[in-house]
Amino acid sequence: MRKYWPFIHFVPRQTHFNFVGLAPYAAVLSLLAVIGSGVSIGLQQVNFGVDFVGGDQMQLTTPGPAPLGVIRHVLTVSGVQAPQVQGAGATGAVVQFRGAAGMAVDQAPVFVAAKLRAAIPGLKVIGQSSIGGVVSGELLGKGVEALLVAMGLMLVYIWFRFQLQFGLGAILALAHDIVLTIGFLSLTRIEVSMTSIAALLTVIGYSMNEKVISFDRLRENLRKYKTTPLAEVINLSENERLSRTIITGTTALLALSGSMINPASALFSLTATMAFGILVGTYSSIYVALPVILLWGVKRDDEDAKPIRLQASRP
Repeated sequence: MRKYWPFIHFVPRQTHFNFVGLAPYAAVLSLLAVIGSGVSIGLQQVNFGVDFVGGDQMQLTTPGPAPLGVIRHVLTVSGVQAPQVQGAGATGAVVQFRGAAGMAVDQAPVFVAAKLRAAIPGLKVIGQSSIGGVVSGELLGKGVEALLVAMGLMLVYIWFRFQLQFGLGAILALAHDIVLTIGFLSLTRIEVSMTSIAALLTVIGYSMNEKVISFDRLRENLRKYKTTPLAEVINLSENERLSRTIITGTTALLALSGSMINPASALFSLTATMAFGILVGTYSSIYVALPVILLWGVKRDDEDAKPIRLQASRP
């Protein structure tokens, strides 16, 4: 692999970072980030899209291939809120939006249709409907329910596969990831739609995968080094898997970067959420999940190992 991709030479095979020694500083950083996310969410909330707050939906057809970029541009300059555009077949498109400020509810579809017909000759509106607040509230509730169920099932899985403290560390880290990701969406004002819920579920899956790999390497080394202090085993385990973490995370971010170049892209909300979630998920695997295990302690050969306090760790 190094022969065909020379940049991989920059990834060290062996490292000796003192991850545990930096844990107190990371704890302060995480606490400040969580507080900042909470403040942002509380003050300016989240920029919910039509899926969650209601609005109008129109089905369009054009003489030739639907110019999605032109349609998206027309919606943006027309002043409507939360515009969304999706292709529907070769010559069709579906648009969703909320009316602009100062515009009557029933005027928005007529205004948008006139703008689209003027910009795209031959365009026809073949269907129009409204998304009510009740349906939107149900979608939001189902989305939150899906997140909670996913986290609960993962707690049970980690508990049975490893130990209870592993599961609690993973769930605390996942909660940390979700709060920071929602705070990121609130701060950047990226529109939150049903695709954002799918992105959050993907972030949970990626983050949990990172934690399972970290836990598995830690458990393996705990069996090898039964008398070594827990802090040293954690440092050893994380250094052993660091190159794999860098390569996997970088590859995932490169795959998402194409859609993140253009903020007007229909997939920008999805890819930006996933990219940020990958970063915080990798971070929390080391500095949220593992410190819980470090402070709680682990079992070795069915005997409780004494917890190693953070300030007792050595580089």
